[in-house]
Amino acid sequence: MGVIEVSNIQLYAYHGCMDEEARIGSKYRVDVLLKADLKKAAFTDQLDHTVDYVHVHQVVREQMEIRAKLLEVVAQRIIDQLLKQLPLIEEVSVTVRKMTPPIMGNVESVAVTLSESQKG
Repeated sequence: MGVIEVSNIQLYAYHGCMDEEARIGSKYRVDVLLKADLKKAAFTDQLDHTVDYVHVHQVVREQMEIRAKLLEVVAQRIIDQLLKQLPLIEEVSVTVRKMTPPIMGNVESVAVTLSESQKG
C-alpha cells in the first residue's frame, strides 16, 4: 500500500448557505490523501500503473465548480468521483477548507474532512 497526497489545491468557489457567498465567492483549499497499491508503478515507471494526480486535480476542480451550501456535500462529491474514475484508489480522504469564512470573529479557515474506502 502506498500514499499519494495532492495538497493545498487552491481554488475560488461559491459554496455556502448565505446568498452573499453565492454572489461573492471565497477562496478554498483542498487536500486529497489517497491510498493505493503502488508496487507495480514503483517497478514499471508507467503512469497507468498509479493514480494520476493531474486527474485528481481535475476532479477536485470540476466538483468545486458545482455550488453547494455545505462543505460536506462538496467533499463527498469529490470522493465519489475519485473512487468512480480512478479504480486503483483503495482509500481516499478529502479536506475542503474555506478561507476567511464570513463568521463573526477573526477565523483563518473552517474545514471539513471526509474519508471513504473502495469497500464503502
